[in-house]
Amino acid sequence: MQTLAAGTSVRLPTRSRGFTLLELMVVITIMGVATAGVALSMRDSATTTLEREAQRLGALLESARAQSRMSASPIRWHTTETGFVFEGAAAGTLPTQWVSPDVQAESKPIVLGPEPIIGPQSILLRSVSNPTQRLTLATDGVRPFAVRDAEAAPAAQP
Repeated sequence: MQTLAAGTSVRLPTRSRGFTLLELMVVITIMGVATAGVALSMRDSATTTLEREAQRLGALLESARAQSRMSASPIRWHTTETGFVFEGAAAGTLPTQWVSPDVQAESKPIVLGPEPIIGPQSILLRSVSNPTQRLTLATDGVRPFAVRDAEAAPAAQP
Protein backbone atom coordinates (compact mmCIF):
# COMPACT_ATOMS: atom_id res chain seq x y z
CA MET A 1 0.00 0.00 0.00
CA GLN A 2 1.32 3.45 -0.92
CA THR A 3 1.45 6.23 1.57
CA LEU A 4 1.73 9.93 0.98
CA ALA A 5 4.06 12.35 2.58
CA ALA A 6 2.50 14.62 5.15
CA GLY A 7 0.87 17.74 3.67
CA THR A 8 0.26 16.40 0.20
CA SER A 9 -3.16 15.77 -1.21
CA VAL A 10 -4.40 13.30 -3.70
CA ARG A 11 -6.71 14.39 -6.49
CA LEU A 12 -8.94 11.66 -7.53
CA PRO A 13 -10.26 11.82 -11.08
CA THR A 14 -13.76 13.37 -11.03
CA ARG A 15 -16.55 12.38 -13.29
CA SER A 16 -18.59 15.00 -15.22
CA ARG A 17 -22.14 14.60 -14.00
CA GLY A 18 -24.13 17.14 -16.12
CA PHE A 19 -27.04 19.14 -14.72
CA THR A 20 -29.28 18.13 -11.88
CA LEU A 21 -33.02 18.00 -12.25
CA LEU A 22 -33.35 21.06 -10.00
CA GLU A 23 -31.00 23.11 -12.17
CA LEU A 24 -32.93 22.18 -15.31
CA MET A 25 -36.24 23.12 -13.68
CA VAL A 26 -34.86 26.53 -12.63
CA VAL A 27 -33.65 27.25 -16.18
CA ILE A 28 -36.99 26.19 -17.71
CA THR A 29 -38.88 28.39 -15.22
CA ILE A 30 -36.70 31.40 -16.06
CA MET A 31 -37.25 30.82 -19.77
CA GLY A 32 -41.01 30.54 -19.23
CA VAL A 33 -41.18 33.81 -17.29
CA ALA A 34 -39.09 35.59 -19.94
CA THR A 35 -41.29 34.25 -22.74
CA ALA A 36 -44.46 35.35 -20.94
CA GLY A 37 -42.99 38.83 -20.43
CA VAL A 38 -42.18 39.16 -24.12
CA ALA A 39 -45.60 37.88 -25.15
CA LEU A 40 -47.38 40.37 -22.88
CA SER A 41 -45.26 43.28 -24.06
CA MET A 42 -46.04 42.57 -27.72
CA ARG A 43 -49.64 43.74 -27.81
CA ASP A 44 -51.76 44.60 -30.79
CA SER A 45 -50.25 47.68 -32.41
CA ALA A 46 -53.64 49.23 -33.25
CA THR A 47 -54.69 49.08 -29.61
CA THR A 48 -51.37 50.46 -28.41
CA THR A 49 -51.47 53.31 -30.92
CA LEU A 50 -55.03 54.15 -29.98
CA GLU A 51 -54.18 54.16 -26.25
CA ARG A 52 -51.18 56.44 -26.82
CA GLU A 53 -53.26 58.86 -28.89
CA ALA A 54 -55.99 58.86 -26.23
CA GLN A 55 -53.47 59.62 -23.48
CA ARG A 56 -51.88 62.34 -25.63
CA LEU A 57 -55.25 63.93 -26.38
CA GLY A 58 -56.15 63.78 -22.69
CA ALA A 59 -52.96 65.67 -21.83
CA LEU A 60 -53.66 68.23 -24.59
CA LEU A 61 -57.22 68.77 -23.37
CA GLU A 62 -56.01 69.30 -19.80
CA SER A 63 -53.37 71.74 -21.07
CA ALA A 64 -56.02 73.65 -23.03
CA ARG A 65 -58.27 73.63 -19.96
CA ALA A 66 -55.46 75.17 -17.89
CA GLN A 67 -54.81 77.79 -20.59
CA SER A 68 -58.49 78.63 -20.65
CA ARG A 69 -58.59 79.15 -16.91
CA MET A 70 -55.42 81.28 -16.97
CA SER A 71 -56.64 83.50 -19.82
CA ALA A 72 -60.27 83.58 -18.59
CA SER A 73 -61.47 82.81 -22.12
CA PRO A 74 -63.05 79.59 -23.34
CA ILE A 75 -61.18 77.20 -25.61
CA ARG A 76 -63.25 75.02 -27.91
CA TRP A 77 -61.97 71.66 -29.18
CA HIS A 78 -63.45 69.95 -32.23
CA THR A 79 -62.45 67.50 -34.92
CA THR A 80 -61.48 68.41 -38.47
CA GLU A 81 -60.88 66.33 -41.60
CA THR A 82 -57.14 66.21 -40.92
CA GLY A 83 -57.18 66.05 -37.12
CA PHE A 84 -58.54 68.50 -34.57
CA VAL A 85 -58.32 72.14 -33.57
CA PHE A 86 -58.31 74.16 -30.36
CA GLU A 87 -60.18 77.39 -31.10
CA GLY A 88 -59.35 80.21 -28.69
CA ALA A 89 -55.90 78.90 -27.73
CA ALA A 90 -52.81 80.92 -28.51
CA ALA A 91 -51.63 80.14 -32.05
CA GLY A 92 -49.06 77.36 -32.26
CA THR A 93 -49.27 76.34 -28.60
CA LEU A 94 -51.23 73.12 -29.15
CA PRO A 95 -50.92 70.57 -31.97
CA THR A 96 -53.72 70.05 -34.47
CA GLN A 97 -53.02 66.57 -35.85
CA TRP A 98 -52.82 63.00 -34.65
CA VAL A 99 -49.40 61.41 -34.42
CA SER A 100 -50.80 58.33 -36.14
CA PRO A 101 -53.00 58.72 -39.23
CA ASP A 102 -54.87 55.58 -38.09
CA VAL A 103 -56.88 57.49 -35.45
CA GLN A 104 -60.27 59.09 -35.91
CA ALA A 105 -62.33 60.94 -33.28
CA GLU A 106 -66.09 61.26 -32.97
CA SER A 107 -67.38 63.97 -30.68
CA LYS A 108 -69.44 67.08 -30.45
CA PRO A 109 -67.38 70.22 -29.87
CA ILE A 110 -66.01 70.43 -26.32
CA VAL A 111 -65.75 73.72 -24.45
CA LEU A 112 -62.84 73.76 -22.00
CA GLY A 113 -63.34 76.41 -19.34
CA PRO A 114 -62.73 79.03 -18.16
CA GLU A 115 -64.84 77.76 -15.28
CA PRO A 116 -63.23 75.04 -13.15
CA ILE A 117 -66.21 72.71 -13.71
CA ILE A 118 -67.02 72.13 -17.37
CA GLY A 119 -69.70 69.41 -17.31
CA PRO A 120 -69.42 65.81 -18.46
CA GLN A 121 -67.62 65.42 -21.79
CA SER A 122 -66.50 62.40 -23.82
CA ILE A 123 -64.69 61.70 -27.08
CA LEU A 124 -64.83 58.38 -28.91
CA LEU A 125 -61.52 57.43 -30.55
CA ARG A 126 -61.52 54.75 -33.22
CA SER A 127 -58.87 52.99 -35.28
CA VAL A 128 -59.38 53.57 -39.01
CA SER A 129 -57.73 50.26 -39.97
CA ASN A 130 -59.63 48.24 -37.35
CA PRO A 131 -62.98 49.91 -36.47
CA THR A 132 -63.62 47.44 -33.65
CA GLN A 133 -60.74 49.04 -31.72
CA ARG A 134 -62.38 51.90 -29.83
CA LEU A 135 -61.61 53.89 -26.70
CA THR A 136 -63.37 56.74 -24.97
CA LEU A 137 -61.68 59.74 -23.42
CA ALA A 138 -64.04 61.19 -20.83
CA THR A 139 -64.37 63.49 -17.84
CA ASP A 140 -67.15 64.12 -15.39
CA GLY A 141 -66.32 67.84 -15.55
CA VAL A 142 -64.32 67.97 -12.33
CA ARG A 143 -61.69 65.27 -12.77
CA PRO A 144 -59.14 65.21 -15.61
CA PHE A 145 -59.89 63.43 -18.87
CA ALA A 146 -59.24 59.68 -18.56
CA VAL A 147 -59.11 56.81 -21.03
CA ARG A 148 -61.95 54.29 -20.68
CA ASP A 149 -63.31 51.40 -22.70
CA ALA A 150 -65.77 52.59 -25.33
CA GLU A 151 -68.64 50.63 -23.75
CA ALA A 152 -67.96 51.86 -20.19
CA ALA A 153 -68.10 55.58 -20.89
CA PRO A 154 -71.23 57.70 -21.29
CA ALA A 155 -72.21 59.17 -24.62
CA ALA A 156 -70.90 62.59 -25.63
CA GLN A 157 -72.62 65.52 -24.00
CA PRO A 158 -73.21 68.88 -25.71
